[in-house]
This record gives sequence, structure tokens and C-alpha cells, in this order.
Amino acid sequence: MLDSPRVVDPRFLLTNDDGIDAPGLAALAAAVADLGDSVWIAPHEPQSGCSHRVTTEDPLRVQRRGEGRWAVEGTPADCVRLGLAQFVPQVKWVLAGINHGGNLGADVHHSGTVAAVREAALHGIPGIALSQYRKRGQDFDWQRAVQWLRPLVRELLGKSWSAGTFWNINLPQLAPDAPDPQVVICPLDPSPLPLSYRDENGLLHYNGNYHERARRPGSDVDVCFRGQISATLLSIM
Repeated sequence: MLDSPRVVDPRFLLTNDDGIDAPGLAALAAAVADLGDSVWIAPHEPQSGCSHRVTTEDPLRVQRRGEGRWAVEGTPADCVRLGLAQFVPQVKWVLAGINHGGNLGADVHHSGTVAAVREAALHGIPGIALSQYRKRGQDFDWQRAVQWLRPLVRELLGKSWSAGTFWNINLPQLAPDAPDPQVVICPLDPSPLPLSYRDENGLLHYNGNYHERARRPGSDVDVCFRGQISATLLSIM
């Protein structure tokens, strides 16, 4: 039988879709460290793009990774389901991220990060999905992401919560000397991702340019690409 985490009354269940060893998850833990105790229940390896897939037929192997930390051989949604059913049913919030890349517009439909907090909302638990947009070939600045998220998460925790909703946050990529971005509450962009494939020896490879995707003015894609933090309230319905 698995031992339960020793965190007596955790406020947060932290998960992601980049795996329990991802720097973004450690950055998220740092961002909320002074807001309450956390338990990590995250996939043992990357599950990016897995959407809201859950495991129902096969067993789930769980490995303890230290005090209040568990790696699950499953999806982000599996991690939340296990957390609420088995390990920390008393948890107050589910936080997922910080994702290694944006989860903007249509991305929310295939994102494992977003699926984790959607699963929480299905069970009546509020949640926040957090992602760091970046252009290919450029580095993540996790220290700066932590700096931006600390006051934002604190503010969102203080807002009244409507059942069946959850927040989707995307941080922009800015030059090191750029001023800190503003937070803009904005709608989800409904535009599809670019459809483009290249043929290499009869094999088709997706090569749509994410950074040149269509965007509607004032939507989350537009806000984040313009260098501001997009905050979008989503619903399970």
C-alpha cells in the first residue's frame, strides 16, 4: 500500500504535462511557496499534447520522489484524479504548469496542462493553468516567470470562484531589459492553428508556424504575442 504524503493540509496540488523533473514545475512551486503548502503529483515523463486522456483500463504506477512528491506513469488528468481520490482529497486548488510553451487559443483543446485544471473543475476544485510562451531556439527565464506569477496567483486566489470555471494564464517572452508586463483579462481566441505539412519521403510532418498563427485583436493570442500576460477564464461547459 502506498503511503500518503505527509503534508497535513496542503493548499495546492501541483502538476504539469512536461514531467515531474521539468524546471517549469519547480518554478511554479517557487512562485506559490509563500501562499501555502503544496503536494506535487505529476507525470513521470513528458505528456505534452495528451489533452484530457485518462487511464481507466490499465493500472497506474506511482513512485515517491520525496516529501509530498509523487511521479505517476499517467497523464496530467490522471494525476489530478489520483490526487483527489487517493492522496490529497482535502486540497483547495489545483495548479498546473508552468508549461514549457504557450497554451493559447486552440491549444487549450490538446493541452495536458489545461486538462489537469479542467479535471479539477469537474470535481468542484478551482484551478489555474500557467504557461510560458517562447519562440523556438530561445531560452526560458524561469526566475522572471516566478517574479511575474507571485502577485498574479495571489490575486486570483483572492477572487470569488464560480463552479465549473478555471483560469488559463500565459506569460509572454520579453527582452531581458523590457519592463514587466501588465495582466490583461481577455477571451480565448477561436482561430485554428495553421494547417501545413511537409512531405519527406512519403512521411508527412506538421510544419505550421505557431508564431504566425491567426489572432483576433484583444484575444489571448494577441495579448500574449504583444508582450502582456493573458488571463482567460474558461468553463468546463
